Amino acid sequence: MNIHRNPLCGRNFEYYSEDPLLSGMCAAADTKGVQSHAGHGTTIKHFAANNQEDNRMFTNAHISERALREIYLKGFEIAVRTAQPMSIMTSYNLLNGTHTANHHDLLTAAARDEWGFAGVIMTDWGTSEDMRALFGFGQLKYSYSAPDGCVSAGNDLQMPGCRKNIDALIQAVKDGTLTVGELQGCVYRILKIVLQSDAYGDCRSYTEQFGELLWMVKTER
Repeated sequence: MNIHRNPLCGRNFEYYSEDPLLSGMCAAADTKGVQSHAGHGTTIKHFAANNQEDNRMFTNAHISERALREIYLKGFEIAVRTAQPMSIMTSYNLLNGTHTANHHDLLTAAARDEWGFAGVIMTDWGTSEDMRALFGFGQLKYSYSAPDGCVSAGNDLQMPGCRKNIDALIQAVKDGTLTVGELQGCVYRILKIVLQSDAYGDCRSYTEQFGELLWMVKTER
């Protein structure tokens, strides 16, 4: 779902276009096709402003709100409003100084409250873990995203997850910087999607439920 900003970007072969309208319409069409099959869903990524492949875990994208809304978020907005994908995956990078995985305005205020996203939000792999050994990073300019920050922002599922993530969440609840209710909110959204997956024989098409999902979002507000 990311934008073709530079012809040298290492992920261009995965992106739809340099045009956010075309990207959004293509993603919506793909999502509707996949989710017309009972229990199946799509995950759109990387949310958002994943604009380079080199050092993608620790780059900080400085983008104005207007540019975000008109270019970098528009494709995601179209896909969510038009096709309601089951899941969104956050990116590794920081956005205006905050990790996207910890970005409440991005995940909750925009995706859920404004666009009506009803599914699960997950992190990219190892977003809240020390991955220097795997990727060969040395000294880091920015820290990793915070596990408790993910939950506070509305990022439901930290992938693949590790013991340090669990310990950090437990400690945050003990410290009072994270509430049990915030954790329960993430669990609720995960279980809601699991119940709509093909783990159950009587599951229905997610596309068929699209109208009902929009009604549920408005009701829960």
